[in-house]
Amino acid sequence: MTETSEQTMPTPHNNLDRFKRILNATKLYWGLVLLFVVGVLSSPLSSKGHNIFLSYGNISDVFRQISVTGITAVGMTLVILIAGIDLSVGSVLALGSVVCAMLLTNEGWSAAYSIGVPAIFVLAFLVILGTALFLVRARSHAAGKLQDDQPQLIGTVALIALVAAAAIAWWVASGSQIKAGVLLVLLVVPAVGFLLGMVNGLVIVGGRLQPFIVTLAMMVAGLGIARLTAGQNTAVWPVYTGSNATADFEFLRSLIFGLIPVPGLIFAGIIILFWIVLKYTKFGRYIYAIGGNEEAARLAGVPVWRVKITVYAISGYLAALAGILYVAQYRQGKPDAGMGLELDAIAAVVIGGTSLMGGRGSMIGTLVGVLIFGFLSNILQLNNIDSNTQLVLKGIIIIVAVLLQERRSSGWLFFLSQVMTASPSKKSAPDKPESRQK
Repeated sequence: MTETSEQTMPTPHNNLDRFKRILNATKLYWGLVLLFVVGVLSSPLSSKGHNIFLSYGNISDVFRQISVTGITAVGMTLVILIAGIDLSVGSVLALGSVVCAMLLTNEGWSAAYSIGVPAIFVLAFLVILGTALFLVRARSHAAGKLQDDQPQLIGTVALIALVAAAAIAWWVASGSQIKAGVLLVLLVVPAVGFLLGMVNGLVIVGGRLQPFIVTLAMMVAGLGIARLTAGQNTAVWPVYTGSNATADFEFLRSLIFGLIPVPGLIFAGIIILFWIVLKYTKFGRYIYAIGGNEEAARLAGVPVWRVKITVYAISGYLAALAGILYVAQYRQGKPDAGMGLELDAIAAVVIGGTSLMGGRGSMIGTLVGVLIFGFLSNILQLNNIDSNTQLVLKGIIIIVAVLLQERRSSGWLFFLSQVMTASPSKKSAPDKPESRQK
């Protein structure tokens, strides 16, 4: 046998290393599989002897329930990837639920329209202007040189965008005389979240403040805005489709072909969309670059401030969209609907392998993290575990997941080894001064 053939033959050591690499790369998925197996084995049986956990109705309910947290977690993933944090998503969701419920059930001008009309104007203007400027730049790039009329063209595009946004805002305002339908709600409510998220981004970038402080302030302010919008004496805005609200809103809680829940389908579509954005677009590469090293990204020509503002605006947009699904699922809007949601979203993102230091993570990991949280809650509920014990178990799982993802377990092992192998000579050190006195 030649020397080269001996070197290329796999050895047990190489096979073990390869197996460790594969196991480390897929450990998150194995965790989900293990949790699913636990759910199957621990599930109670129905009166007909069927496994309740495996029933289609139960799995469908899980996907319906995780949609609210999951959509919020998508926006949180983008924020954490740029080494930021967004504590305001719960309050934004609550405000979105209140605005949604008021639009669906009220006739005439209300506080919901006072917030929604300016928000849809800002969102429409920025979207139209951004799209038009992208086309202008593409035209200039195709021509191979800067066009002489480009400044004038940009001014014309901005004017057209302003007029178009004003027309959209007028159309929204003119619909206040009747109860809003599902289309109007899907346009206006996310725009409110977009506006609050954009404010977060502007203050963080313009004031050079820590995202934790800014979004904490927005969390408190958002709760106050939600309560003022709903009315200080109003705790809940009930929504009953076909009664005090239009019947078409029922679509957002229905099953497609009687099988697929619409909220779960929306969540899946958003996950796919932003997976494509992160993996295949320049904007996605900018996000990873800023999270990896913001200063290096700035020196490389990345528009850091624009990316940051856009990311926080997207996070607010998705949180308000989740507020619509909250109303569809629970048939009510509440000023405190999103209390604690920001913690669930952050936990799902971290369990999914996204680093809190930024620059590392993926949408697939977030999907797995959301599923782990959803199936865990479902398993505990099926086995009648009280809510306090559920919180304790969730906290333990978060710590274990972070230790595994950040690979800190070796540090703990080193610490324990140092404690257990402390030398006796070091313990007797205080006796030395006495011997010197003698």
